[in-house]
Amino acid sequence: MSLMKTALRTTALICIAGAATAQETTLTYMLWSTEQAEIETAAIDAFEAANPGVTVEVQAMPPSDYWPRVSALAASGDLPDVMAMSSGFVQEWAEAGNLLDLSALMSGVSLEGYFRSALEIGQIDGAQVAFPQNWVAPVLYYNRTAFDAAGLDYPSADWTWEDFRAAAEALTIDADDDGTPEQYGYWVYGRYAHTDPWVFRNGGRFVNEDGSALEINEAAENALAFLASIVDDGFAPRPQEMEGIRQQDVFGMGMAAMWVDGSWNIDNNRSLIGDSFEWGIAQVPVGPDATAETAAAYAWADMLAVTTDSQQSDLAWALVQHLTGPTLTAADYTAGKVPAWTATALSEEWLGRGQQPDNMELILEIGTQPLYTGFTRNWSAWRGYAAAGSGGLNGELDEVFNGRKSLEDALAAATAYGNDVLSR
Repeated sequence: MSLMKTALRTTALICIAGAATAQETTLTYMLWSTEQAEIETAAIDAFEAANPGVTVEVQAMPPSDYWPRVSALAASGDLPDVMAMSSGFVQEWAEAGNLLDLSALMSGVSLEGYFRSALEIGQIDGAQVAFPQNWVAPVLYYNRTAFDAAGLDYPSADWTWEDFRAAAEALTIDADDDGTPEQYGYWVYGRYAHTDPWVFRNGGRFVNEDGSALEINEAAENALAFLASIVDDGFAPRPQEMEGIRQQDVFGMGMAAMWVDGSWNIDNNRSLIGDSFEWGIAQVPVGPDATAETAAAYAWADMLAVTTDSQQSDLAWALVQHLTGPTLTAADYTAGKVPAWTATALSEEWLGRGQQPDNMELILEIGTQPLYTGFTRNWSAWRGYAAAGSGGLNGELDEVFNGRKSLEDALAAATAYGNDVLSR
């Protein structure tokens, strides 16, 4: 799979709400980002203005609160009309019958202009149960100022893992020789967006082909062992050392010179770093175990779905169209989130000319490569995501990075737990 775009057609979205808005109507819309809700305020206002009598009630909260909340609403049959949907959750929510098949509503609607594979992520068993708003990909963030000070070349497309290790060592600085570096070369913990890009770029896989069981292959083990060695050698802090600091701020605060995480962190980096240092983005290097057939980039879509609890699906679908198509501008997206509408993604505004990083095209290049996500039913539970906290594989890897458990024991425990989750 790759996020190759469809042929582009710059027609405006058709508002299909029509006469359905003749009387006072409230649409409920829930999402997992208060920041995104603020960004979408103008778009919501425009939708309400175009549909007199319609009020969109927006409820936003962090992911750790969002998924328990919508799960409770699903149990009571009171889901919102429109909800944000993650690539990692769409399969189980579709299987539970909570997401409306949009196929009938989409009849006659041109899908030209959207990234094709972003659309495909929302297709489960032939039904379009979610529609892409944007897509994202983990990238390697690096501090150019620190690289310059160390006399290092910037990460390149032909970088090897040994090149990365050498840079991480050179960028680890303990100026007062007290045993605690003022700047580490790298920052990593068990988070999916920190570790899984390395695994997939090495040809690694956590699950079997149909996603029914955890079968962690040798390439995945080797990738995780490589990351553990970076921590053990002192080139990255143990996660427990960063307690009390937001994980997304470690790089921006200058505490680590490199970091892998999602492209959406570009927005926070710009705010936090300002002009304090120069930084860029690169792709995670391809691992030594990978082949042309097994190496994969990691990218996924953030989507919107109309729920089966909605009593006004036509209007809900109109809102989904409005929040995903050409009516939105680059300013309506958090920096680093690639709009699903290709013309917006290719615009000078989204590419952020004159801002850091100066190579936003790199994210679009990732979308042209073979992709793999490893998402399965109940992925969040076995991986340790959102409401699952630091459980599952995330928690086990943190035990490894904190030096409290061997990788072999951690993966054995994660596999046993994961297969129990997948068997339910």
